Amino acid sequence: MKVRNSLKALMGRHRANKLVRRRGRVYIINKVDKRYKARQG
Repeated sequence: MKVRNSLKALMGRHRANKLVRRRGRVYIINKVDKRYKARQG
């Protein structure tokens, strides 16, 4: 999982990426291709 300051650029890398907020953190998850995971902060 990548940890980045900004997730905006990573969102466009795959069409199935979803932005979710869990426990005060922002995550990118992808059910189709599990490689595209990231957390902000």
